Amino acid sequence: MIWVLQRSPFRGAPHRSWKVPHVKLFRAERGVPPTPREHDPERPEDERPPAHLMALYGFQHVLALYAGVIAPPLVMATAVGLDTDETALILSAALLVSGLATLLQTLGVWRFGARVPMVVGASFTPVTAMTAIADQSGLPAVFGASMVAGLFGILVAPFVSTLLRFFPPVVTGSVITVIGITLIPVAVGWIADEDPSGAPTGTGLGLAAATLAITLVLTKVLPGVWNRASILLGLVLGTLLAVPFGRVDLSTVGEGPAVSFAEPFHFGLPEFPVAAVMTMCIVMVAIMAEGVADILAMSKVVGTRVDGRRMADGLRADASTALLGPVLNSFPGSTFSQNIGLIALNKVKSRYVVAVSGLFLILMSLFPALSQVVAMIPSPVLGGAGLVLFGSVAAAGVQTLAQVDYEGNHNMIVVAVSLGLGIVSIVSPGFFEVLPEEIAMLLASGIVTAAASALVLNLFFNVLGRAGRPAPENVEGTGRKSGPAPSTDG
Repeated sequence: MIWVLQRSPFRGAPHRSWKVPHVKLFRAERGVPPTPREHDPERPEDERPPAHLMALYGFQHVLALYAGVIAPPLVMATAVGLDTDETALILSAALLVSGLATLLQTLGVWRFGARVPMVVGASFTPVTAMTAIADQSGLPAVFGASMVAGLFGILVAPFVSTLLRFFPPVVTGSVITVIGITLIPVAVGWIADEDPSGAPTGTGLGLAAATLAITLVLTKVLPGVWNRASILLGLVLGTLLAVPFGRVDLSTVGEGPAVSFAEPFHFGLPEFPVAAVMTMCIVMVAIMAEGVADILAMSKVVGTRVDGRRMADGLRADASTALLGPVLNSFPGSTFSQNIGLIALNKVKSRYVVAVSGLFLILMSLFPALSQVVAMIPSPVLGGAGLVLFGSVAAAGVQTLAQVDYEGNHNMIVVAVSLGLGIVSIVSPGFFEVLPEEIAMLLASGIVTAAASALVLNLFFNVLGRAGRPAPENVEGTGRKSGPAPSTDG
C-alpha cells in the first residue's frame, strides 16, 4: 500500500482552480474508489467546492433567478384577481416548487434529472394560455390541465431526446445566441423599472450603470474566489448605492407570518376540461423545446456531454413541475437561461452549487422574511447585473458558432435565418397574432422559433439527400476542424 500527498483536484487543469489551499491524503492503489471530491475530468459539473463557497455561489444563482421565478405567478395572480394573501401564497409555492425541481434536476432521482447545473423555475411560456383558461374555467382548470400536460411531457421525453442528433453546433450555436438576445429585454425592463413608457428614470439608469461598472471593475481586480462572486458583490454594492435615493424599501421586511407552509389544493381540486388539457399539452411542447435548447446551451458552457438519455432525464424533471406543481398551487416550470449566463461568467460549473440555490429557494418559501430581503434589491440594480449575465449567454452562442465550418455549405444561411426569425418576436411581440392562437402561442417564443428554424434548415441543407455519402462537418461532427464528436445517443 502506497500513501501519497496530492493537491486538491480543484487546483488542476483543465478546469478553473478554486484557489483553496487544500491537500488530501489518499491511497494510490489501483482499484481504490475515488473520494467524493475526485471527479471524472469529462464531468466538471461533479466538482464539489467547500461548503462556504457553495453557499456563496449558490446565493448568487438565487439573486439571478429570483425575479424570474416570481414574475409568472405574479402575472397570473394579477390576471385572475387574487387578493394579497392568495398572491403571497402562490409566490411562496413558486419558490418551493422551483427549489424542489432544481434539486431534482441537479441531484437526480432515478430517471428524473439530468444531474447538471440547471435551475428550474416557473415558466413564462404558458402564462397566456393559463390566463385564458382561468378566465373561462378558473384556476382549478388551469391546475388540472397543467397536471395532464406534465404527464404528457414525462411520457414523450424519450422521443424528444432522440432529436438530439440533429443539433450540431450550427443549430445549437444559433439557438444559444438567440437565448441570450431574448434575455436582454428582461434586463432592459428591470432598468426601466416597469415604467409604462419603457424609458428608465435618471436615477434608475444611473443605478444600473453604476452596478454594471462596479461588476466589471470587481471582475477585473478581484482574485480567486472573490472574482467569482463579483456579480453578488455588484448587487450588494449597487443596492447600498440605491439607499440614499430612496429606492430600497425595508418596510415590508418582517411583515406577515414568520413561517409559511404550503397548503395543497388551496384553490380547490383540479378540473380537466378537454380544451384546456389540449391547449396545455401544446404549450408543453414549447416548454420542452426550450428545455432542449437550454440544456444544450448549458452543456456547451460547462463542457460536459449530454446524450439522449441524459436529455430525456432533464426533460422529465422539467415536466414534473407541471405534474406536481399544481398540487402545491404552482404552475409549470422550465430551465432558466439566465443562470447559464452566471456559469459562463464565473466559471463555477458545479451542480452541487446550483443544488444549494435550490435549498435557498425552499427556505425562502418557508420563511417569507428571506424572500423579502432579496426582493428589496431595486430593479435597476438587477438590470445592470443582468446585462452582463444575459450577454454572457449570447457570447457563449457566438463562441459555438465560431467553431462552425462555413466553407462549401449553407451553414451561413442556417445561422442567418435562425437568428432573424428568433429576433422577430423581440422587435414585434404581436407579429404572429394573425395566425391561429395555438400556433401563435408557440411562435411567440423567439427561442422556439430559432430552434425550429435552425433544426429544419439544417435538415434541409445538410442532411436530406446525403444518404450513403459522408456527412460534412457540422452535420454529425462537432463543427470543429478536429476533435471528438459529441454523443448523440438516444
